[in-house]
Amino acid sequence: MRENYDFSGWATVNDRKCSDGRTIRHGAFAEQDGQTVPLVWQHMHDSPVNVLGHALLEARPEGMYAYGKFNDTEMGQIAKEQVSHGDITSLSIHANRLQQKGGDVLHGVIREVSLVLAGANPGAFIDVPVIEHSDGQVVDSDEAIIYTGETLELTHTEEQKNEKEKEPVAEEKKETNEKKETNEKTVKDVFDEFTEEQKNVVYFMIGQALEDAGVSPEGEEGEEVEHSDIYEGEENEMRYNVFDAETRQENVLTHEDMKTILKDAKRLGSLKEAVLEHSEEGGVLFHDGEEGNTPSYGIQQLTSVMAPSYETHGIDMLFPQAHNLNPTPEFLNGDTEWVSVVMNGVHHTPFSRIKSQYADITLEEARALGYTKGNRKKEEVFTLLKRETFPQTVYKKQKLDRDDVIDVTDFDVVAWIKGEMRMKLDEEIARAILIGDGRLPDSEDKIKETNIRPILSDDDLFTVKVTVPDGKDDAANAKNLIDSAIRSRKLYKGSGSPKFFTSEDVLSEILLLEDGINHKLYKSDAEVATAMRASSIVTCPYMDNLTKNGHKVLGILVNLTDYNVGADKGGSINMFDDFDIDFNQMKYLIETRCSGALIKPFSAVVFTLGE
Repeated sequence: MRENYDFSGWATVNDRKCSDGRTIRHGAFAEQDGQTVPLVWQHMHDSPVNVLGHALLEARPEGMYAYGKFNDTEMGQIAKEQVSHGDITSLSIHANRLQQKGGDVLHGVIREVSLVLAGANPGAFIDVPVIEHSDGQVVDSDEAIIYTGETLELTHTEEQKNEKEKEPVAEEKKETNEKKETNEKTVKDVFDEFTEEQKNVVYFMIGQALEDAGVSPEGEEGEEVEHSDIYEGEENEMRYNVFDAETRQENVLTHEDMKTILKDAKRLGSLKEAVLEHSEEGGVLFHDGEEGNTPSYGIQQLTSVMAPSYETHGIDMLFPQAHNLNPTPEFLNGDTEWVSVVMNGVHHTPFSRIKSQYADITLEEARALGYTKGNRKKEEVFTLLKRETFPQTVYKKQKLDRDDVIDVTDFDVVAWIKGEMRMKLDEEIARAILIGDGRLPDSEDKIKETNIRPILSDDDLFTVKVTVPDGKDDAANAKNLIDSAIRSRKLYKGSGSPKFFTSEDVLSEILLLEDGINHKLYKSDAEVATAMRASSIVTCPYMDNLTKNGHKVLGILVNLTDYNVGADKGGSINMFDDFDIDFNQMKYLIETRCSGALIKPFSAVVFTLGE
């Protein structure tokens, strides 16, 4: 018994399970023997008037005992009267720096003792209030029980469902008495029996473990930590608790916080939503005084030296995994419909070397002549034209590590890669046929325009060039393009009805054309094609902002039947697989060897914007 204190009781009782499932184990707060902590009301820290006095802690084999002393403030004296009258019988503690193994609390620091309306532990109450004798002397009781326990920091103020559990049962008292008699040794007792050499070995092992975990072996003040810091807990807990570095995050959790979460869960209809709402908003209900918006409860991402090889996660790790709607990833390659139009539209031959011969009979000398009796008849004169086109190899190469191929189990990654290779090869050939590959002439990767001749830049004999007058704006240019297409249709000498290849911007400007009463002139692509005397309109993304000789290209009118793509036997598109045994890599090659060119004169018309 201590004199000059208003009441006494148990701050913690060993080996008693709290309502939240935690159990304070022997010696968890033993290092605080003789320390004084504030005595507060309901764990409230927002005002000085809530500090009612102080409590002296005393370590006993059964747990931590507390002697409470009220101050002379109005609130302190009111609380003293309420305790004396038996109106308040419950205690609670606020502790942090807790070390927990499963549901067992092995070590911590008591920051305050609090008077509460109802404790969270079955034995959390003041069993004997202040007793005043007739002479005015205040005599302490020798027993009052309080419970605490939480991984990082907590305050017990929950309502108890069974008020009968406030009294320690006889069997538990008997158990604690038996512990007294057995004189059970603590980790500190065992450590003190070590020789100096054995202690040095322990110091070395702890220091090495902390160094491997990247934790500085210094305390909060930068001083070397005493070996007494390792007395509590087993080896795993020692490494976690020896040096409490400032870089280690600290979280706080109170029973009031859990009550708030559960209350919000009823309102929101989901415990998950309630936890996320408080975590995302940073609503700290109880905090140890440090700055910041770290949520005070829930499952959070913590830095731990206990298992540095593990990744740390928050509560989101427990949420269901996202469902993959397309196990095989889709390629983002823009508009590729024009590729199939080109590749399916061209004429194919089983030979790659193409020779084109023409007789120019458009000259005056090739005309038929009238005959006059007695005059000599004249011979016809015309010119023979010829050009040859030879093939070039076009390829795409890829490789994958075999380990990666084996590890991808959701889909066939090899078939996926081969599909991408074929798609990009077709696109490159179609681009070379229509407008050229866009690479500089001296590039070693360029598809030579003498092997696959672009329609855009082919000889005037095959591609007619038409200049569209430059209007005052885009709308005027669109109207001028329609007019030029109609007027120049007579220049087209290709097969059948051609297609008109253009950009989305040009097509949009045509579709936006209006008459004098704001009615759209063309309501669809088909109406535009009809106006331009074409079979259809095909947009190609590579024609956006395309120029030729400094002039903007507006479109190409062509029937791809007049364009020949030739490949010898074996030169058609082929896929090759290989395995590099030295680097454990799977290699793939897709290639073709072909030629391409217009084979009919005046079979294409190119429209460019000019003066």
